[in-house]
Amino acid sequence: MQEELLQFKRMDAWVLVPIPDNISPPTLKWIFKNKHDEEQTVIRNRMEAIMIFLAYAAHKSFTVFQMDVKTAFLHGSLKEDVYMCQPEVFIDADHPSHVYKLKKALYGLKQAPRA
Repeated sequence: MQEELLQFKRMDAWVLVPIPDNISPPTLKWIFKNKHDEEQTVIRNRMEAIMIFLAYAAHKSFTVFQMDVKTAFLHGSLKEDVYMCQPEVFIDADHPSHVYKLKKALYGLKQAPRA
């Protein structure tokens, strides 16, 4: 959680503002969920699959790029004002009643794919 909040700060994803009138912002919640296949095995990227991909790319002389997908949604700017409550365990001590005004889309936000 701490790492994600630092990424939000680094990407300038939000700003802490006083809560506007007639706005009841949704709360942030952390989702810790594992995806399972038919046998209820946790799905993970297996090292063998990555090695096969890299071997094929090398065989075909493809260029392979690396990117950070953890912050993929943080590259899109929002076209409307969206406010979120501060996460309960990370409430700003100086401004406990303030909310976050989002500048960038967050994963799970319904506006995120359009940003």
